Amino acid sequence: MTDEPVDLTAPAGAPGSVMERPLPPSERFDRIRALSRRLIEPLSPEDCAIQSMEDASPAKWHLAHTSWYFETFLLEPRVRDYVPFDPTFRVLFNSYYQLVGDQHPRSRRGLLSRPTLERVLAYRDHVDTAMQGFITESLAGLPASDRDLFELGLQHEQQHQELLLTDIKHALGTHPLDEAYQPGSGPAVTTPKPIVWHALGEDLYQIGAEPTGFAFDCERPRHKRWVGACELSSRLVTSGEFLAFMEAGGYERPDLWLSDGWTFVQRERLEAPLYWSRRDGEWWERTLSGARPVRRDLPVIHVSYFEADAFARWFGARLPDEAEWEACAQRVPLHGNFLDRIIEPSGVASTSSVEHPAQLFGDAWEWTRSAYDAYPGFVAPTGAVGEYNGKFMCNQFVLRGGSCATPPGHVRASYRNFFYPHQRWQFSGIRLARDAR
Repeated sequence: MTDEPVDLTAPAGAPGSVMERPLPPSERFDRIRALSRRLIEPLSPEDCAIQSMEDASPAKWHLAHTSWYFETFLLEPRVRDYVPFDPTFRVLFNSYYQLVGDQHPRSRRGLLSRPTLERVLAYRDHVDTAMQGFITESLAGLPASDRDLFELGLQHEQQHQELLLTDIKHALGTHPLDEAYQPGSGPAVTTPKPIVWHALGEDLYQIGAEPTGFAFDCERPRHKRWVGACELSSRLVTSGEFLAFMEAGGYERPDLWLSDGWTFVQRERLEAPLYWSRRDGEWWERTLSGARPVRRDLPVIHVSYFEADAFARWFGARLPDEAEWEACAQRVPLHGNFLDRIIEPSGVASTSSVEHPAQLFGDAWEWTRSAYDAYPGFVAPTGAVGEYNGKFMCNQFVLRGGSCATPPGHVRASYRNFFYPHQRWQFSGIRLARDAR
């Protein structure tokens, strides 16, 4: 790993950021692909091969899989005489697309010492060169469905940029040596304002993405949803507030926990969020910039749905459902702390507003109490890309808003992330809600 911080903001606008002018497809493709390369600059080849748990993937696998997408769905079927970089990669870097063919088992991705990182980067170069020719010569004249595959590939790469950071944080954060992804001092210390409650009136709201413009299939169709009168907290829950829950015996009170959550706490012997540990009687946390005492002023992150739900009960509140969250977020400018040099949540004193809740976008993914399910009228696309989201609509919960590791411009009010309720390695935090008083 290098000792110098990598500037992840990218000059002249990061991939997906708000630009003064729309970027042409070739430039946008280059910028998004270049960010993936920059994300691994602080890493060694050994770091890029690590798979620290079955839910995670090695950094070099992310780099290869995102190239696999463009090669499999655009170059091979649509570019005459295209020669695949290595036919064996079709299996090695297929994630879960059963209609494409076999996949190397996910749990064994970390055992792939070959291909080397150098060869994976050569694979990316091969695909990038072919894609630039494809964009220049063919993209504009293709049917809308093919252009949609190109856009999906860019959005897919941005998802994997966040996952790459999430996975490398787990690899380093669970390592016995206190190693940083890159040096950093963290954001300035702030004094969080007390939580206040923002009212959302009882009404019939339009939920989901508009029919035009990019959105993932699970964000559609747009539909009406009745939302009762409720209130959302003015900001995310801080680590200091979560410490108060812990000191009040929150992890020891079965009355606060869902049944599966209490079983999870007991089995895993949980007593704090992921990456927290005691040092000389003080709580410390592992961050991408190294270990430090827990910052009480920053949003708590790396908590499971079970922990978020238990905290909300203890606080005398609940988690919002996704319709409540979206109905509120539709009225809020899409600004927040996304992927930048720090890659951790920011303070909240300067972002609080009397008009709307702060931190709805960026900082931490916000658990909702909504099960990840299809919207009324949802139909998965035909073919292999129909496997992208729909088949995961089982036993998972929706998160909203993006995080400090989400590329700028990648999320919107209708964006639906989803994870299993026990998972904690994502940059996930807590937004509170309650019925109207």
